[in-house]
Amino acid sequence: MTGLPAGLPRPGVLPAPLAGLPVGQVGILVPDLAAGIATWSALLGTDEWLVYTYGPDTVPQLSYRGRPGTFRMRVALTGSSPQVELIESLEGPSIYTEWISEHGYGLHHLGFRVPSAEKAIREVTASGVDLLQSGSGYGQDGDGGFAYFDTQETVGLIVEAIEVPGRRKPSESLPEVRQ
Repeated sequence: MTGLPAGLPRPGVLPAPLAGLPVGQVGILVPDLAAGIATWSALLGTDEWLVYTYGPDTVPQLSYRGRPGTFRMRVALTGSSPQVELIESLEGPSIYTEWISEHGYGLHHLGFRVPSAEKAIREVTASGVDLLQSGSGYGQDGDGGFAYFDTQETVGLIVEAIEVPGRRKPSESLPEVRQ
């Protein structure tokens, strides 16, 4: 296929371990999680959200660009086909702060559910795609993991491999909208 308009992804863009999997999540960066929940609740017709704060104190293994991660973020999750994830970056550096600096808020990544984030990292990086950021151990039983890969040149945004924990920790309360 030739003559694709600028900004469109090239065909065959997903790393092999993720190719063919359905999109399990759409990740959206928001400047304020409470306001994002209010907006997206109205758009999606739901007010059922799970809210979590993730950082070094809640995710035992964090990495950012090959080094230990020190970032923190709050996320809100709703739905399942695909799930919508709203992310408010609290502390950086992270791929969220990079994206906001370069692109602003809005669509950030597509997530794909995998049985093992660790295995996805091995296979995707072996195919030549860089790992940007990862975390593991945030489930109640120390399972669960995520890994973001640099597919901006091929997909036009970042892709994430998601190992859903067997049991999630209880959701935090919904944040209140700032006045």
